[in-house]
Order: sequence, then C-alpha cells, then structure tokens
Amino acid sequence: MRPSYLKVLALLTDGAGVVGGIAQYNSDFVTALAQSSHVETVTVLTRFGTAPSRSHAKVTQLAPSRRRVLWSARAVALALRQRFDVVFCGHLNAAPLAYGIAKFSSSRLWLQVHGYEGWTEPNMAVRCATERANLITAVSRYTRQRLLGWANIEPSGIRVLPNTVTKDHTPRVRRPDLIKRYGLEGRKVILTVSRIASAERYKGHDRIITALPDVAARCPEAVYLIVGSGDDVPRLESEALSKGVAERVIFAGHVPAGELPHYFALADVFAMPSTGEGFGIVFLQAARCGVPVIGGNQDGSVDALADGQIGRLIDPSDARQLADALASALDHSQRTPVPSVERFCFENFARHVDDLVGGLN
Repeated sequence: MRPSYLKVLALLTDGAGVVGGIAQYNSDFVTALAQSSHVETVTVLTRFGTAPSRSHAKVTQLAPSRRRVLWSARAVALALRQRFDVVFCGHLNAAPLAYGIAKFSSSRLWLQVHGYEGWTEPNMAVRCATERANLITAVSRYTRQRLLGWANIEPSGIRVLPNTVTKDHTPRVRRPDLIKRYGLEGRKVILTVSRIASAERYKGHDRIITALPDVAARCPEAVYLIVGSGDDVPRLESEALSKGVAERVIFAGHVPAGELPHYFALADVFAMPSTGEGFGIVFLQAARCGVPVIGGNQDGSVDALADGQIGRLIDPSDARQLADALASALDHSQRTPVPSVERFCFENFARHVDDLVGGLN
C-alpha cells in the first residue's frame, strides 16, 4: 500500500533564472505540488538555472548541474539515498533516466511533454520509457494528439495540464520612460515576446516583418516591438532591412520577467503567429494585461487562446490574413482583460495538479 503523503523527485531541465515557458511552467508546477494535500516533500534537481532558494517548506531545491552526465549521476545517487514515491520527469528526453530510477525504486513515473519534442517519434529508449510511464501530462490538446500518433499508450493515460498565468500580469499605465526609450509617441505598437533563436523560427517574427509593409500602408503609425534575445536577431534585422521596414522594427532585447507587464502596456496588439508552439504562456500574459492577442491556428496556440475566446486565431502561413488581422487590431485597439483567461488561473492549475497526484496515490 502506498503512503497517503507522497515524496516526489522532480527531474527538471530549466529552473529558476532560465528564460522561457518551460522554466515558468516548472516553477508553477513545483509550487502546485508543494500545495497538494497528497504531497509530503518535493526534491527538485534541475540542469539549468541559478543557485537554489527555498520556495516552500515542503520543497528542497538542489543546486543545478548543467552537464547532463553529472545531472544524471546526481539523480541516481538521490534515488539510492532516499525513498521516493513518484519520479516526475519534466522533459521527454530525460524519460529513460527517470524510468530507470522509477523502476529501481518501485516509484510511479510521471512524464511531462511540452511541445515539439513529443511531436515526432523519438529513439527507442525514449519511446519505451514513455510507454511505461504511469501518467503523462501534455500542455495542450495538440501536443497530446501528436504524442498519441506514435506512442502505444491508452488515450486515458495522457492528460492535458496547460500552463497557468499568475495575477502579476494585470493592465498597467504606459510608462513615459519606455515610450521615450523606444520612440513610441503617437505610434501603434505590435508586440512579440519570446526567445529569438534560430532553432525557434516557428514563432513567426519574420512573418510579421513580411506583413509590415501592408500593415503600414493601412496604419502609418504601426511599429513592431520585439522583446527577447537570441542568435537569430541579426537575421531578423536583415529581413526588416530587405523589406524596407527597418525603421519600424524595434529590438528591445531581454526584459526581466517582472518588467514584462510594463511592455505589454505599450502594445496595441500582441502577435505571435507560430507554427510550433506547444502552448504559449505569453498569450495568457498578454491577454491578462488587457492586450488583444493574435496567434496561429496550427499548434498549441489554439489551446492558449481557448479556441478563439481569448484572442484571434489565424492561418500563420497566410500573409494576407495576418496583415488583415494586425491592421484590424491596430485600428480597433481596445485594452480590456478577457474574462476567459481566468480559466488558466493558478488556483485551477493547482487543483488540477492535486487531482493528478491523488490519482498516483
């Protein structure tokens, strides 16, 4: 018989100090675990991040280990020294390690799948570990569907556990210093917030840049503010220059998470016409700040926008449709929070996590 209060080992990739949706998801998930009535302790081992800080009395945050071999060895050593009832694996690629630990310690294996890493059939080791998990959670229906396309798993074994949005994201007044810094006085602002990495070109920055000449013809005040950093910035700068809109594309660079609501306040519309998003927590953040949102209809963005209840879904490959959506949003910009976004509040997320943990008991 399993104990009523479970000891959980959480093996995560991105931890505190890492920018991106997975890091935020992991932080929210650990917080929810700590609040669960079924959990006694949570031991967290991350690969990437900053020095740990104690976030909750139930949580032990260990120092990260960037090197995969060392991270794996430390995970095994933990399992040899301590008894865990549940091994939570925060990334599909680590499933073989997590499965080995769970099998050795007779623990339950809970596997999390975020996005494209689960959309195509992986190597045999990952597939075998995935198919032996006791519970799999996916951030969106789209990711769940793609996973079921290659894994021999009963559909009931994969549950959707979407991202959550905190109350930190609320409508703000536009800060004069930011308006001055980016030359936004009298401008209509299209905003995208994301990493700008060559491996993540699916997010659609270049699609918006391509649409800008058409948008500007209908809305001469239009500018495109890009928040984020990465190795793909030079390519996007060249793209803007070649399209004749370099003066309309503003690269703000990395912005700390706590400052993001002030950047959402600058926007007349938030757009990320992605084709490879597992979910897209930034859509929720923008919507909760009262910014109209545009996303693609071909990936997990559909879940983030609640099938169109939270924002406008468009075909990201249709340049005309994107330009029309952007121009319309700029022409009818209204900054009002969308009630539907509250379905993704942390309280609902935490209740969902508690139910899922209870099912492993």
